[in-house]
Amino acid sequence: MNNQIKLSKEKREDMIALIKAYFLKERDEELGDLASGFFLDFITENLAADFYNQGVWDAYTYMNVKIEDLLEIQKY
Repeated sequence: MNNQIKLSKEKREDMIALIKAYFLKERDEELGDLASGFFLDFITENLAADFYNQGVWDAYTYMNVKIEDLLEIQKY
């Protein structure tokens, strides 16, 4: 299974723009496209899997609650 996250060109450009805006607003630093792209690569390669796995866990937990709810409609 390939664990690498694939982003469309448009989504990558949008994310780079968000990173640039964040650094400018919060740190008063101007990042270029290259530095922002490297930062995005770092996030996707090193941190994104943890966010993805948390989403999977949250969905699993949610579905288990709903499955338990489903069992309550059984007829005896």
